Amino acid sequence: MYSIATIAEVTGAELLQPGDTGRSIAHLLHDSRAVTFPDSSLFFALQTARSDGHRFIDDAWRKGVRAFVISHEVDRNAFAGASFLRVPDTLAALQALAAWHRAQFDLPVIGITGSNGKTIVKEWLQQLLEPEHRIVRSPRSYNSQIGVALSVWQLRPEHTLALFEAGISQPGEMERLARMIRPTVGVLTNIGSAHDEGFLDTEQKRSEKGRLFEGARAVIGPEPWTGLLPQHISWGVESGASLHMVRLEQGTPTLVQAEYRGVPVEIRIPFSDEASVSNALTCTCVLIYLGYSIDTINERLAGLQAVDMRLQLKHGAGGCTLINDSYSADFTSLQLALNFMAQQQTGQPRTVILSDFAESGSAPDRFYPQVARALEGAAVGKAVLIGHDVTRHLSLPPSVEVQRYASTEDFLEQYHPAQFHEETILVKGARHFRFERIVAALETRVHQTVLEINLNALAHNLKQYRALLAPGTKVMAMVKAFSYGSGSSEVASILQFHHVDYLGVAYADEGVALRQAGISLPIMVMNADASSFDVLVEWQLQPVLYSFGILQDFERYLQRAGLQAWPVHVEVETGMNRLGFSSVEIPSLARHLQQTGWLRVQSVFSHLAASEDPAQDGFTDEQGARFATMVAALEAALPYRFLKHISNSAAIIRHPALQLDMVRLGIGLYGVEIETKQLELEAVATLRSTIAQLKRLEAGETVSYNRRGVVKEASLIATVRIGYADGYSRRLGYGVGKMYVNGHLAPVIGTVCMDMTMIDVTHVPGVREGDEVILFGKPLPVQQLADWIGTIPYEVMTGVSQRVKRVYFQE
Repeated sequence: MYSIATIAEVTGAELLQPGDTGRSIAHLLHDSRAVTFPDSSLFFALQTARSDGHRFIDDAWRKGVRAFVISHEVDRNAFAGASFLRVPDTLAALQALAAWHRAQFDLPVIGITGSNGKTIVKEWLQQLLEPEHRIVRSPRSYNSQIGVALSVWQLRPEHTLALFEAGISQPGEMERLARMIRPTVGVLTNIGSAHDEGFLDTEQKRSEKGRLFEGARAVIGPEPWTGLLPQHISWGVESGASLHMVRLEQGTPTLVQAEYRGVPVEIRIPFSDEASVSNALTCTCVLIYLGYSIDTINERLAGLQAVDMRLQLKHGAGGCTLINDSYSADFTSLQLALNFMAQQQTGQPRTVILSDFAESGSAPDRFYPQVARALEGAAVGKAVLIGHDVTRHLSLPPSVEVQRYASTEDFLEQYHPAQFHEETILVKGARHFRFERIVAALETRVHQTVLEINLNALAHNLKQYRALLAPGTKVMAMVKAFSYGSGSSEVASILQFHHVDYLGVAYADEGVALRQAGISLPIMVMNADASSFDVLVEWQLQPVLYSFGILQDFERYLQRAGLQAWPVHVEVETGMNRLGFSSVEIPSLARHLQQTGWLRVQSVFSHLAASEDPAQDGFTDEQGARFATMVAALEAALPYRFLKHISNSAAIIRHPALQLDMVRLGIGLYGVEIETKQLELEAVATLRSTIAQLKRLEAGETVSYNRRGVVKEASLIATVRIGYADGYSRRLGYGVGKMYVNGHLAPVIGTVCMDMTMIDVTHVPGVREGDEVILFGKPLPVQQLADWIGTIPYEVMTGVSQRVKRVYFQE
């Protein structure tokens, strides 16, 4: 912990308002939503192209933070007693503080970079080296300009080894990361195509990544390295590799016959896929460099566990919501998981199932009180504690219900489904506790077809679109139709966390479900009718008025209820010819709105008919002009301002002049982009299933109903656990559709059944029963499925049945 005066000196800050000069800082913040220890936190008001952290000082202040690093003046009188440190660049100050903190420690530091595999190598090194070391490591994928600073800040005197990863996307970034990490050993996983667009060529990217290793004693990895370093340990089939691979037999385990500097060795890797083998060999070379014998290395490799870096959100039995983070138990990842729990506006009481912490070590009396404060700050009402240390040393207030078990086995023996009911449960445990067994016990029992929703991708896509918007332009996120099949409350929670301004739904019951789930954002209901007026008012929803009939009906309802100035949205017709006030009705509408006191217009909007089609750009411009004329008439009549919006996902990209006050972001949010390819969108939804059975058929045999699927040669046919009742269209039968299996596309053969679909996997190598099949996702875009059956991605995504389990995850 450092004093405010020390931090000011280190960062070169001007101490504008000293506040409590005796305050010690132990925690660094850049997100006001993640406040856990306000008394000892320092908030950095970071500025980016789309966000200014100074806007969130008030939020952090209200949560108890009293120390701030700023780069421009704020109203300090509003924050009496706070400390303000002013610097030219808040990010540079954060990094300078982290670099200075790193310099206080003399310990081995392994710095990891590369295009792929950084996080897996880091996590596996932690597993392999933890018997001898107290390890500090980057949480999850904290390898950015901010993430590295926060990772390095975790260094404490009790640590004996550090594992930090560094990622860059353009030249000049690595030098700043290297100053903070200062590795004694460098690990290069590979140089691939990730972030190619930020560099002139592969050699420039290689050179930039290599700046991390300046000053290191050795570089380790599959890539040959020519830097001027004392040692370079590489692996590969090249004769000059330190670990020269002579023969590789893929399997479980994969056997690697090799020579290490002329000495024959055999390495046994408990994985068969190419990426895992590559990462394990890199880890092997690190252990060789550190002096471990091949026998010890093989013994440690045998215990390696696959790393799932994702926080998963699942539906549990008894109406519970499960957050699965069972791969690790350290304090930083607990804070991240609790923050993720806070994002889920389920309205349910919060429960945590927690194991011993790997880092509590010899000072549990100092460590576990921090855990207790974190749980209290997250409003946890029930704690299930499993393990020797956590049951002895974690003391919680009487308001928290506590259950204690010696082991995972003890918990499972005594577990009963009625033990948890309508709770949000975070499952957080060290690997050796094998909490995945607890997750399996708590999960809802459904078949093996799942729709995975990547919440990181959703946030990424939102950021991509926001980068196209003018400052101050608001975003309405469309979450109608169960968020295009992705799940409404879960998606709405992450959108609320990322500060969208409005949500849009089709019907009132969708809005009610969001309110019941704890969503507080303004919600626009596009298809309101008289039967829904009661729930609109009860749940604070804002209806769209598109005709005099619905307007007058709603006014009469408000009059009877004694309500005035209810927020509404007015839809005008500019060319879609679906719903909306026509241009000839605008003068009458303007007079009516001017005279009534029952309504207050929040926004006026219209729908573009063909904003994605270059051939229709003239018509789109015409719609924009009509809209401007109609809005001007309403603006002249009303004595207050309202929002104007007409842009949808395609128009945000293709018609920037139509952004106006707000845009409505729909299908683009879910990773479906128009043909311009201007954005780097990520697939949000992945529909997965598994192979139930494999059959070998001879030429002439038939598959599925009607015998129309005819096998033309000796073939291997896989039956996949998905059918049209799950939303896999019958139009995809007879070879029209394909599924992604083990890196290959396999055509559908025969008719799609209600619960099963057959595919021809004759030419897919190594296929086995139980293998995963991807119906759509990153390797097989949903746009492709839509093209195959002559429809649009909307229909494919919204058609996924509610019986298909949704699993939400965050990296």
